Amino acid sequence: MHVTDLLAGPERERFMQTREFLQSSIRDQSVEYWNREEFPFGLVAELGRQGLGALQLDGSSILFKGLMYVELARADVSLSALAGIHNELIVGMISQLGSDEHKRRWLPGLRNFSVLGAFALTEPDHGSDISRALGTTATRDGAHWVLNGAKRWIGAGTIADFALVWARDTADGGIKGFLVETDRPGYQATKISNKIGLRIMQNADISLSDVRIPAGNLLPGAARFAAANDLLRDSRAWVGWQAAGIQLAAFDVARGYSLARSQFGRRLAGFQLVQQQLADLLGNASASLALMVELARIQESGKLEMAQAAMAKATTTRLARASVAMGRSLLGGNGISTDYGMAKLFGDAEILYTYEGTFEINSLLVGRAVTGISAFT
Repeated sequence: MHVTDLLAGPERERFMQTREFLQSSIRDQSVEYWNREEFPFGLVAELGRQGLGALQLDGSSILFKGLMYVELARADVSLSALAGIHNELIVGMISQLGSDEHKRRWLPGLRNFSVLGAFALTEPDHGSDISRALGTTATRDGAHWVLNGAKRWIGAGTIADFALVWARDTADGGIKGFLVETDRPGYQATKISNKIGLRIMQNADISLSDVRIPAGNLLPGAARFAAANDLLRDSRAWVGWQAAGIQLAAFDVARGYSLARSQFGRRLAGFQLVQQQLADLLGNASASLALMVELARIQESGKLEMAQAAMAKATTTRLARASVAMGRSLLGGNGISTDYGMAKLFGDAEILYTYEGTFEINSLLVGRAVTGISAFT
């Protein structure tokens, strides 16, 4: 669809170089890490050397960032999730909402992935209703804050150097953001195992038991939860780029398999039903990519609203779910083995459909915007 023609020359050149690196050096290596639920520290260091830890800081256009997330997801969804959360939420919030000391301390290491952060918002009993019912507390005690509570599904929670924890101030009831070093007494992270997707990402249950942090660890710009809304909106849009990337990966696998495998004396690619599925796969991916390119234009203009991001996230992940199901069917029995790639995508697509707001919640955000009526309660 000639989307890269929309990039300025230097960005287009960088995109082509990085895409080649991701598809040739990262994609195949990620499979065994995914099978073992193991974090690939070496691969993440390579992403850092490619500048993918600094997308939020290096002046890249929104379209360039989005296309990088596409190619990251095309190579591996877990690594695209790590890079997206890292840039959109961790780096974004420290650079926009943090103090000068926070920026001096954390941003240099974050730029090259030598430092990792975790975004700790979701809780065991609260996901979709987290902004209303968040239970983790922060109590001011002289020159310190004391945090208590629990978080769940926190990406990189077991390996991060710090967690950006959202907690409710017991004094005023406001939800605020705190930087919590993971080596502080009372912070405990336990890996969530046996996931069907996003297996490379080390999601964690986190418990906070009387964790004391300096008063200065409060992000000054995150003294109200509403301050994070723009970044959370942009993060929701980021998943749409992932959804386009996983669909391109599904097309890659399905096309390669259909050209290589023969049945009834002819290549699968020569059967009408297979060509129909390949056309549908590419159509879904192209529609998702086109929607995200348009969203990037709106975002560059400063007019992006939460309902638009929610519509893009819901639509692209719905199409992604349908696409990987088609791809798995096309591979027949081999579609359930990660040896052929599609099974990995099949599992990862379920995570895209669910995180950063479930499909249903995002649909209701769109419904409220177009009717003026809230159907949440």
